Amino acid sequence: MQFETPQDVEDAYYDALESGDAEAMARIWEPSHDVVCLLPMTPVARGPQVQRLWQAIFEQGGKFDLQVRHLAWIEGEEVAIHLIEERTPSQGPGEAPPPIYASNLFRRGPEGWRLLMHQNSPTPPPPPGVPGNGQTAFA
Repeated sequence: MQFETPQDVEDAYYDALESGDAEAMARIWEPSHDVVCLLPMTPVARGPQVQRLWQAIFEQGGKFDLQVRHLAWIEGEEVAIHLIEERTPSQGPGEAPPPIYASNLFRRGPEGWRLLMHQNSPTPPPPPGVPGNGQTAFA
C-alpha cells in the first residue's frame, strides 16, 4: 500500500488502532531500523521492536476509540510532523479523561509516505493556582 500524504498514513494509523489490526499497523511504518515508538509506561521501541510492541498490545485485546484533533502541522517535501490531541470518549457520568498529546513524524520515501516516529504522553497536571486543578487562578 502506498500513502500519498502524511494524512493518509495518519488516518491508517488511527484506523489500525481502532480495529486492533496488527497487520494494518505494520503497513503504515517505514520499513527501517530508524522507526521509534514511545508510549506511556512502556520502554522505547525501535526498529523491529515497534511491530512486536503493537502485536503484543493487539493480542491482549488492545483497541482504541480515540477522537483526534490536530494542533499543529509542519510539512515539508520529505518530512512531516503532526502534533495531535487524542481523547477517549467518556465512559459514563462525570468528566471525560484528560487528553493525551502525541507527535507523529512521517518521512517520504520511494514507496510514499510512512510513519517514522510516534510518541505520546498523558497531559501533565496544571501547576498550582492554574484553573483546571480545582483551584482558581486569582485569590
